Amino acid sequence: MTDVVRGQIAYPEPPMPANLVEGSDADDVAVYVAKCAAVPACGVTAANPTPPTTTTTTTSPTTTSGGSGTAAGKQVFTTAGCSSCHTLKDAGSTGNVGPNLDQLKPSLATVAHQVQVGGGAMPSFASRLTPAQIQAVAAYVSSVAGK
Repeated sequence: MTDVVRGQIAYPEPPMPANLVEGSDADDVAVYVAKCAAVPACGVTAANPTPPTTTTTTTSPTTTSGGSGTAAGKQVFTTAGCSSCHTLKDAGSTGNVGPNLDQLKPSLATVAHQVQVGGGAMPSFASRLTPAQIQAVAAYVSSVAGK
């Protein structure tokens, strides 16, 4: 979530004004917003945050019981931060920053493209996820969205 907020600060789209905050101030704002979104009494103070870690999955996608997509894709969805922005019933996520994937019901190709290159408020995950992880999350989302 911090990366999403930081991306919106660095590459604003209307109505977000450009050059509102920069440098470490922008990092502090991103940490605060990410940790305090919808938590009125969160008590977070600006600090030098530990950079987010990414999980690398080296297993090939496997089907979960019940045929609800790939286990590896679901793991990527939950660990890469997708659930903090998107609603997807199968993942138990109720994010409202990005589109509701259950309503959108995107195709595998659409999800893979969006994760790879980003767009709108969504940053590219090409530098954070392997091609296999991108394909796994795309297969997962496209197979469970709207079900």
